[in-house]
Amino acid sequence: MMFQNDAEILFPARVIPFLRNLRGAEWQALIDRVLACSDDSIEKQAFTLMMIRLDGCLTCHSDSYRAMRGCTLCAQQTITRFKESDLELVAAFEQAYADIVKWQQTGTVPPNERISDSG
Repeated sequence: MMFQNDAEILFPARVIPFLRNLRGAEWQALIDRVLACSDDSIEKQAFTLMMIRLDGCLTCHSDSYRAMRGCTLCAQQTITRFKESDLELVAAFEQAYADIVKWQQTGTVPPNERISDSG
């Protein structure tokens, strides 16, 4: 079997369906909500932003272990190892959603809400 790397520069929305069954009902409802939206929706953008923050995509590089495993496995591991509740994941999504809306309205996001590269 040939190894196929699915790594991209930042979290790809195509991975979202592969995360659905990794957590409980609140998480599954969030995934269903996001998947029902168009590709250019704020929901998909917010989910992507949330996953970039959780996965630490800004510190991933082509020769890192995470990149060699690929985005799908990295995201799945991040979600399954997330220590907080599903409601905390939903709250992280809601924060990312608010950040996207604020950015669209003002062109800025407060410094403490920016994507950090600390992982």
